[in-house]
Amino acid sequence: MGGDQGPAELLHGIRLGLAADSSIQELRVVGPEATLRPLAREAGLDDPRVVFHQAGEVLTMDDDPALAVRRKKDSSLMRALELVREQAVDAVISSGNTGALVAGATVRVGRLDGVRRPSLACIMPSRTGAFVLLDGGANPDCTPEILLQFAVMGSVYFKAMLGVDHPRVGVLSNGSEESKGNELTRGALALIRRTSLNCVGYSEGSDLFKGNVEVGVCDGFVGNLILKAVEGLGQTVGYLLRTELTANPLRKAGALLASGGLKRIKERMNPETYGGAPVLGLRGSVVKIHGSAKRVALKNAILQSARAVNQKLNEDIVREIGRAEAAAGAT
Repeated sequence: MGGDQGPAELLHGIRLGLAADSSIQELRVVGPEATLRPLAREAGLDDPRVVFHQAGEVLTMDDDPALAVRRKKDSSLMRALELVREQAVDAVISSGNTGALVAGATVRVGRLDGVRRPSLACIMPSRTGAFVLLDGGANPDCTPEILLQFAVMGSVYFKAMLGVDHPRVGVLSNGSEESKGNELTRGALALIRRTSLNCVGYSEGSDLFKGNVEVGVCDGFVGNLILKAVEGLGQTVGYLLRTELTANPLRKAGALLASGGLKRIKERMNPETYGGAPVLGLRGSVVKIHGSAKRVALKNAILQSARAVNQKLNEDIVREIGRAEAAAGAT
C-alpha cells in the first residue's frame, strides 16, 4: 500500500510473478481487503494461490521509521513482517518506507544467529554484468567486524543468485593504495584478508562500475551516498540524451538509427531487471523494491525471493559467517 504507483500496479506484478514461478505455493496480499479485492479482479489476478490478509493502516514515506514501527502495528508493512515472524510465509516484499522496513524487520523478524547487523544489498549494473553494494543505507555507523559480515553476506548472495563462484570483494575507499582509507576501512580490510573470501583490497567508486569487483563493501552512510549520486547521474544523463538527440532533425534521425542500442542500454541500466534490494541477515527473505516500482519490478522481486528461499540462502550465510569470523579472529 505504500508504493508511489498505488496497489493496482503491484497487483499486476503479482499476477506476472505467479505466472512465471509454479514453485510458489501461496502469496499473501497484505492491506485493506475491501480496497484490494476489486483492484485484483480488474488486474485479472484470479490465481488460487493468492490469499488476502487484512491490514487496516498504511505506513507512508513521511512516517518516522522508529515511531511507525511502534505505533502503526496494523499497517500493511508490519502485518507482512509478522507473517514472516510467525513462519506463515518465507519472504516479504515491500515498496514502502525503507527505514521502517529495515527497522521493523530487525525487530519483528529478527537477525540470523551470529549476524551483528542486517544489510541492505543493492544490485547495480557494471560493464561486465552486475555488482552488489552493501550496505545501501541501513547502517550508517559500522565497525570492522560488521563490514566483514557484509562482505560474507554479499559474497554468499552473489554466488547463489548471480552464479559467480568466487566473487571479488572490495572495500570502498578513497583510493586503492594501502595508505588510503580510515580506521574503519583499514580494520575491515585486515579482517577480510584473513578469510577465504576473494578479496582484491581497496576499491574506488569507479571500480564498481568498471566491473573490477562483484561485491562492494562500505558502511550505510557511504553506500547511500553512492546510490543517490548514481540515481541522480542516471536521471541527468537521460535528460541530456533526450535534449541533445531531439535538438534538430538530423540528430533525431541519428537517434532513430541508434534506437536499438539506446533501448538495450536502458534495459541494462534499469534496476527493475534485478527485482529489489534484499535485506540480508534476517530470519526470512526481506526484499525492498523502489517506491516508484512498477509491475515488472515486483514480478522480478517475487522470482528473486522465491529463488533465495529455494537456494536456502540464509543457511549459507550463517555457515559462512561462522567460518569467516573464526579465520579472521573477529570477536
